[in-house]
Amino acid sequence: MHIKNLSPLPALAAGLGLILAAQATAQTFTTLHSFTNGTDGSDPKAGLILSSNTLYGTALGGDSRSGTVFAVNTDGTGFTTLDSFTDGTDGAVPKAGLILSGNTLYGTAESGNIGARYGTVFAVNTDGSGFSTLHVFTYGDGAGPAAGLTLSGNALYGTTLGGGSSGWGTVFEVNADFTGFATLYSFTAPNGANGPNGDGAMPKAGLILSSNTLYGTASGGGSSGRGTVFSINVDGTGFTNLHNFSATTNNAGLTGANSDGSGPAAGLALSSNTLYGTAFGGGTFGNGTVFSVNTDGTGFTTLHSFTAAPSGTNSDGSGPAAGLVLSGNILYGTASGGGSSGNGTVFVLNTDGTGFTTLHTFTATINGTGLTGTNSDGSGPVAGLVLSGNTLYGTASGGGSSGNGTVFSLSLPPIGGPQVTISISGANVVLTWPTNAAGFILQSTTNLVSPPVWTTNSPAPVVVNGQNTVTNLILGAQQFYRLSQ
Repeated sequence: MHIKNLSPLPALAAGLGLILAAQATAQTFTTLHSFTNGTDGSDPKAGLILSSNTLYGTALGGDSRSGTVFAVNTDGTGFTTLDSFTDGTDGAVPKAGLILSGNTLYGTAESGNIGARYGTVFAVNTDGSGFSTLHVFTYGDGAGPAAGLTLSGNALYGTTLGGGSSGWGTVFEVNADFTGFATLYSFTAPNGANGPNGDGAMPKAGLILSSNTLYGTASGGGSSGRGTVFSINVDGTGFTNLHNFSATTNNAGLTGANSDGSGPAAGLALSSNTLYGTAFGGGTFGNGTVFSVNTDGTGFTTLHSFTAAPSGTNSDGSGPAAGLVLSGNILYGTASGGGSSGNGTVFVLNTDGTGFTTLHTFTATINGTGLTGTNSDGSGPVAGLVLSGNTLYGTASGGGSSGNGTVFSLSLPPIGGPQVTISISGANVVLTWPTNAAGFILQSTTNLVSPPVWTTNSPAPVVVNGQNTVTNLILGAQQFYRLSQ
């Protein structure tokens, strides 16, 4: 929320920010492409990147049964398969999204067969030419790169799900010019398959870079065996365990409940000194959480616990497997299950945890069950979103016209909503806003410390000169104002 502070007037302030509830009323969902499991691929488990009007991504399956790299225009036209994996030295099973530098896309393939059993790092041009394998994993240096890459200068940074000195995953660096591969860190062996350790295990997510520090999540290990948030310097020094996810009830792993979440499978978003992320399980009902934590490991906060879904359905979603998109003070994300049909949701909330809203619920599938069935929009979104203007773009791993997944867009109303205008008239503050902002009420609070308590302002507005108008006496206590729908 953006705050307008009118000091040195008597401690008066007004909130003029965006109201999330307004966004829930006018989305336009569009299926841009339904995968056929032919030359285009199937089961897209990765998010997209956007360059100009073109989206780039990866999909599993397809004619080669080993996965594809694809491009599609933001209006759904021009779908192109840029590369089909052969399950040879190029690798197979590209589960992660791509990054773009110039005209070159970089990505990872989780596994392979001939000479690439443990996965690869690859590059391909945006026109589909010039496919190159930058690195073939050997298990000793990492195995199963299931996450995307981070590029800084000529260096690509990433994680592997397994391998390394203890077999529980690594952080690695490889240069984009085919030189200088290095294993920066090997996670230590936990005590048992789901047991504890000091640093984490099985990182499924990519990294984010700030200055010379990489931040990431590990889906297992840590003091309770439920995963960690960590940081490490780009030279491999200074590994720090920033947060250990707590034990779950009944020792039930991801299906158990706790206060903070468990099994974080997604990367992080960073704003100033705060990291934002999701945990696939845990939380109050065992269906996952949205969380924040400071970059020094302090201030962990559970922003949202996904609600109970006794029959697989609920109002908000469950099992968030993807990272978040941050825009100002707003977080956008996907949940792989739950919602009214049990097939997942797209959601939004404020960075302080308020204003959670389900933007889209994926519809029920027919001619099959869950991800194997067909529908109009997709099901099981396990990847994050990309935001351009007022439009979100993403993938659903199942559903669509052939049951093989979709690429979709979700258009949002213009950001901003109606604005409050503030003026001073003698001992009064006068607040006005347009009368065509139907359904909005003026609320006020004296403190923005989380969670703020908003109350409906009294007196009620009257229409003066074509504007909703409220006149309040200026008192000693500060007041913050917002419009809420």
